[in-house]
Amino acid sequence: VQLVESGGGLVQAGGSLRLSCAASGSIFSINDMGWYRQAPGKQRELVADITSGGSTRYAHSVKGRFTISRDNAKNTVYLQMNSLKPEDTAVYYCNAEVSVATMIPRALYWGQGTLVTVSS
Repeated sequence: VQLVESGGGLVQAGGSLRLSCAASGSIFSINDMGWYRQAPGKQRELVADITSGGSTRYAHSVKGRFTISRDNAKNTVYLQMNSLKPEDTAVYYCNAEVSVATMIPRALYWGQGTLVTVSS
């Protein structure tokens, strides 16, 4: 199973970016999918996650600015980021709880990360 992120880059404060993360490989089902970020010198933190049924939760710092969504048919999760701030600068990672076959417990997979840089 592989998770591949895309959509990172350099943007000015107040701008927007949309991150995508596509899961591929031997996938039977995917439960929760999420986005985390890690800024230089800081621990990785949850940004947002979404269940297979569409329930979401957000970090307080991004609530009202970021929106997580998913396309279950494409095994893809998105993160729409608006009103970006310099403090949003970080490497953004996606993850997914994937079951590769029936009766096989789910495992957590991570993408390689995509850099988001917000200039002031």
